[in-house]
Amino acid sequence: MPNDQLTRIPASRVPITDSENGMVTREWYRYFFNIFTQAGGGQANSAASSSSGQDLAPLYTPQVSDKRYGAFFDTTTQTAAATSTAYPITLNSTSITDGVYIGTPTSRVYVDRVGTYNFQFSAQLNKSGGGSGNVFIWYRVNGTNAANSATSVTLAGSSSAAVAAWNFVIDLNAGDYFELVWSTSNTNCEIQAAAASAPVPAIPSVILTVTDNIN
Repeated sequence: MPNDQLTRIPASRVPITDSENGMVTREWYRYFFNIFTQAGGGQANSAASSSSGQDLAPLYTPQVSDKRYGAFFDTTTQTAAATSTAYPITLNSTSITDGVYIGTPTSRVYVDRVGTYNFQFSAQLNKSGGGSGNVFIWYRVNGTNAANSATSVTLAGSSSAAVAAWNFVIDLNAGDYFELVWSTSNTNCEIQAAAASAPVPAIPSVILTVTDNIN
């Protein structure tokens, strides 16, 4: 006869998976394992169930796949009103998302779970006037500049262009937000979006993808 203490379902407040590592919580693992044991441990018939599930060796808690990710872009040209001024890079569109999302303002990208995240971006840089200019790009976490995270891209001459593209690997807590930030030495420099022109689809000013698949 089943042991009510062994097969009692955990309270509704107990989550099935651990929010930090995605694994089955101890309470639910015990519940499922005890039900499995009471049912005969997977044996073909009751006569063969004397092992009471002890054939499950070694015991382990199965890993539940619950990755976090997001893909975002911006369809507007982003300009600088003044030189030597920090401007957060905005995103106005979402391609896919699970646990990673655009906040308010739209430069902020939030994560809902602790983890190590890979932020990869590309930015379409353009200079509309003469002379040379530098564009600086770095990132912030929760509004604070990340040390040693900036890179400079030089645009020389009128109508010069470049694509800035690299990645940052960052440890974040649930509720933290990430921002790309830029500044320029020449207000003719911009992060440019372009409309579709057959056979080429539209060009976003910025594309940002986020994954935690390195955990």
